[in-house]
Amino acid sequence: MSIFDNTINRRHSNSVKWDAMEKVYGLKDASEILPMWVADMDFAPPVAVSQALQEQTSNAIFGYSFVSEQALQSIVDWQETRHGWHIDKQSILFNNGVVSALANVIVALTHPEDKVLISTPVYPPFFNIPKSNGREVVTCPLVVKNGTFVYDFVAFEQALAQDVKAYILCNPHNPGGYVWDEATLKEIVRLCTKYDVLIISDEIHSDLMLDGAVHIPLAKVAGDEVDRIITCMAPTKTFNLAGIQIAYMIVTDKQKRAQLEALNMASGHGSLNSFAPIAMQAAYSAGAAWLDELLTYISKNMEYVITELAQLPGIRIAKPQGTYLLWIDYRDMAIDEKVMMQRLLEIGQLALEPGTKYGEEGRGFLRMNVACSFETVKDGVSRFKRALL
Repeated sequence: MSIFDNTINRRHSNSVKWDAMEKVYGLKDASEILPMWVADMDFAPPVAVSQALQEQTSNAIFGYSFVSEQALQSIVDWQETRHGWHIDKQSILFNNGVVSALANVIVALTHPEDKVLISTPVYPPFFNIPKSNGREVVTCPLVVKNGTFVYDFVAFEQALAQDVKAYILCNPHNPGGYVWDEATLKEIVRLCTKYDVLIISDEIHSDLMLDGAVHIPLAKVAGDEVDRIITCMAPTKTFNLAGIQIAYMIVTDKQKRAQLEALNMASGHGSLNSFAPIAMQAAYSAGAAWLDELLTYISKNMEYVITELAQLPGIRIAKPQGTYLLWIDYRDMAIDEKVMMQRLLEIGQLALEPGTKYGEEGRGFLRMNVACSFETVKDGVSRFKRALL
């Protein structure tokens, strides 16, 4: 029996995933709805994390704190061991989350009305954050080839040529779970260099590699152009620590670091909460074995879902290379998204995410989170089938 077979009751815990569905889906009562939507695992973190946090609370004093050298070194060691990427501690800047890091980069390193390029379908804050900060969002859709997303680099270059100032890369891709290969990453760097475009690389899912897939940090293969890249990472998706709120940027260019630090000063952004670096250090220092077991477990969950739902006419699912999210293609069913969501919620009593949340190119898709016990996965599959049969 795996530690991940334990089903933890998360209802009435102020969990967004479990307790906010009435608001998110416009329901009067979601008590019978099974949530498999937001990217939040139903697993307890590594024991070392809980122990470290308990030790911190035992001090009973929660005054101002700072990120220790040991916590900084845990990032360096993790990136070296997990991804073969050597980073300098001086290049690390902290944020409460990758989304807030993205916002800081947009504000500090671009100007109002600048154009920001994204590749759709993609994580919704890639649309929302630039727009909310007065930037113009330019979209260049990914294309589907042999069941996976790929870049159309002719269209990508044409988009960059529209005086784009920044490109936001999702590596690995969310919602598709695709892990970009070295050739793709190098071509992105080459074209962004040609048009002098800043690259913001969201790599929060980088540790969640399945079945031997290998994550390649963009900055690792950027060569002399590494200073045009801001890499955003966090332990939160990896170890289910989103509520702890910690993320970091790798910023090799001193001037860009200074601009980002100045923005933090101007906005009154303080240090991390006293628990965040403690949790991160424990996870990175003692969480590798937990993560390896998790990835095996998630892979098996995915194989079950794919096998079972493939029995439904019109459903296609390509197994992701990374993340714990399935991108379910139901376009061949010719069902309107609103009708599909209504069936899932009312008949199946199952909450998934509609594809258009990730852009118009996501129409005809659903995103399902399988980072939960196998019993929950089986329940979710049963509800999905009930909604459509």
